[in-house]
Amino acid sequence: QVQLVESGGGLVQAGGSLRLSCTASGRTFSFNNYDMGWFRQAPGKEREFVGKIRWSGVSTVYVDSVKDRFTISRDISKNTVYLQMNSLKPEDTAVYYCAASAAYTRSYQYWGQGTQVTVSS
Repeated sequence: QVQLVESGGGLVQAGGSLRLSCTASGRTFSFNNYDMGWFRQAPGKEREFVGKIRWSGVSTVYVDSVKDRFTISRDISKNTVYLQMNSLKPEDTAVYYCAASAAYTRSYQYWGQGTQVTVSS
């Protein structure tokens, strides 16, 4: 079993920055075996894919709306993946979730509880 815990959310003004963290735990967990994704869900909207870092750690993928503003990275020694969010916009307001997808699978098997990000205009 894998547990994911997000942190770092909060209230920030438009144009500001936040860094979200997602710490993974579990007896057999290894970043080398999982793609780590970030998702968000705004009030009244469906959950949206934000981006991911592949199990190899070599490549990342982002949704167009956050490209050049958000960066995903990981620290294997801390079992933590990060979402650095810059130039935040009010439309980035949402609950942000991290999730883990076993390599070569097409779904995310494990999810965190989410952390609220609110961007004021």
